[in-house]
Amino acid sequence: MNSVIEAVFDGKAFYPIKPFAFKPNTRVRIFVETDLSDKNKTNSFLKTARSLNLDGPPDWSLNLEDYLYGDKADGK
Repeated sequence: MNSVIEAVFDGKAFYPIKPFAFKPNTRVRIFVETDLSDKNKTNSFLKTARSLNLDGPPDWSLNLEDYLYGDKADGK
């Protein structure tokens, strides 16, 4: 049986937020996923790109392929 049980860790033990139907002394395997509050938050591409703080020439976006593969990549 697979179940998802949300719990709080107090530094020593996990305490379930809601009761569940396991009998006492039932063996379980626990997979931990942290930061559940951020689970549904997504960043836009633009926000992620801006957070990288990349520095480049002013015409970077217009001439990207030249900088990657052409003369401007060689500094000519």
